[in-house]
Amino acid sequence: MLDKLEAILHRYEEIGMVLTEPDVASDADRFRKLMKEQSDLTPLVEKYLEYKKCKEAIEDSEQMLEEETDPEMRQMLKDECNENSEKLPQLEQDLKILLIPKNPDDDKNVIVEIRAGVGGDEAALFAADLYRMYNKYAEGKGFRTSLINVEDIGIGGMKTVSFMVEGSGAYAKLKYESGVHRVQRVPVTESGGRIHTSTATVAVMPEVEDDVDIDIPPEDVRMDITRASGNGGQGVNTTDSAVRLTHLPTGIVIYSQTERSQLQNKAKAWALLKAKLYDLKIQEQHDSEAELRRSQIGTGDRSEKIRTYNFPQGRVTDHRIKVTLHRIDDVLNGDLDELVEALTTADQAAKLLKMQND
Repeated sequence: MLDKLEAILHRYEEIGMVLTEPDVASDADRFRKLMKEQSDLTPLVEKYLEYKKCKEAIEDSEQMLEEETDPEMRQMLKDECNENSEKLPQLEQDLKILLIPKNPDDDKNVIVEIRAGVGGDEAALFAADLYRMYNKYAEGKGFRTSLINVEDIGIGGMKTVSFMVEGSGAYAKLKYESGVHRVQRVPVTESGGRIHTSTATVAVMPEVEDDVDIDIPPEDVRMDITRASGNGGQGVNTTDSAVRLTHLPTGIVIYSQTERSQLQNKAKAWALLKAKLYDLKIQEQHDSEAELRRSQIGTGDRSEKIRTYNFPQGRVTDHRIKVTLHRIDDVLNGDLDELVEALTTADQAAKLLKMQND
């Protein structure tokens, strides 16, 4: 590990030197890539320098103890040595976590798609609750959200809704949300007061940027321009602005109608199609790497039941990490930090174990 860290430190210092060269600043693309690499390495380098400083302090204290005879000075040196020795294991653990290969998609914007599952109107109402939950969470993180498409049922529920979440680290925060979410409550549509169980499926996909190779031949996509329908707002329903894309090889259909401009709807529809095809590619890679899927916290499998929201007991349970929070209202109001942090920690622990066993 130390050899690897020294190599990383050397590379970090090398980047710093290269960035001072005049010809690099004139090459915008190279300059941007070097700045990105430097930024990615900074947390690891800073932690490694802290680790080295701690190790050196222990060695200095031990060396001085061999020569020191004054009782007070010896006690002070022992205290310093013990204090730094206690810090060392945590610093080592932090370094191991920082050395885990980073998901290249973690810094990207995401597209979230929520679909009502089992439960009829109640499932659609739950899908709308999840949409509001993610919007409030994104707002609290300083992310920006924009609607791509929504199919509502007229009583506040949503059969399906797709939206973009923009902000650095959006995928890292939301990637564990993919899967089946289950709600247990008395539906507002239920007169008998019986508890129902309904579901909604969440898919979280990184936005596909120019650095990702997703080849979509024009002949593979049929594009239809239609008039927007539903509650689109004043002016939306009066022009042929809605865009429907059909990817013929996979049968994926994308519909975007939330913007007044056909060009804007077209851009959103293509962004969602690219994200879905990229997501499909990643799923296929994971399917061929069974060991990798087992090592993940949340495989991204859309059929995996990941979380239950139980209203009678006021609890939210994440089944992957066996964590239960007894504050369902806070969670549905966007307070997902405790769950996100627990999932991230569990994922890091699983990856560390795999690295140690390899």
